[in-house]
Amino acid sequence: MFGKLAKIFGVKEKLLEPLALGEYLKVDIHSHFIPGIDDGSPDMETTLELLRGIESMGYKKVITTPHVMSDYYRNSSDTIKKGRDDVREAIAKAGIKLEIDCAAEYNLDSEFQPKIKAKDLLTFGDNYVLFELPFISEPPNLSEAIFEMQLAGYKPVLAHPERYAFWHMDFEKYQTMVDKSVLMQLNINSLTGHYSPQVKKIAQKLIANNMISFFGSDCHHAGHINLMHQASRQEVVHQILKDNKLMNQSLL
Repeated sequence: MFGKLAKIFGVKEKLLEPLALGEYLKVDIHSHFIPGIDDGSPDMETTLELLRGIESMGYKKVITTPHVMSDYYRNSSDTIKKGRDDVREAIAKAGIKLEIDCAAEYNLDSEFQPKIKAKDLLTFGDNYVLFELPFISEPPNLSEAIFEMQLAGYKPVLAHPERYAFWHMDFEKYQTMVDKSVLMQLNINSLTGHYSPQVKKIAQKLIANNMISFFGSDCHHAGHINLMHQASRQEVVHQILKDNKLMNQSLL
């Protein structure tokens, strides 16, 4: 696979015919569709619009993951589950056929490790926990938190590792995550250059080195849906989806 991708990265990218992302992935594991509880969908009308967009790409299931952050979005397991149930009721009335479940995107902040100890983490699939790092710098307790998750029976999944600029000049940090059995989830839209050219470059390198286990939309708004259509024309996206090595389908 590396050889194929190296050829792709070494020449000017060409856009292919759009690919139905959901027909290959089946399940999206990272999104912000529960209305009004974080920086994602502000209301149920927007949620329904976004979910129609996801459904139109062939997805069968969405595991939506609101932020849990001590200083911004103090969501609890109960509030997230209540929001999921409200979305389920709304999509049933709207005739949307997607299966909806929830987990969370946990920020590795001061309140994360107490949640691990209390076993108060929302999971998906095989006890997977989606967590993110602060964007400023690597937290000093990262290794400790990973160990505590694994000791408690959780399987850590690191959200959008390609976006952590503090690792961009030290690619070995990504290998360290792999060595610690941390799975990594890449944002599909990182491959469009949406976040930055450097993020796109790191995303491509992570794929080329077979370090990515899941694709996620990280969808917050309609602009992200539009970018997903753009991503579906990227040659690297066609290649990884057709190689069928991602784990999204295992969650159906």
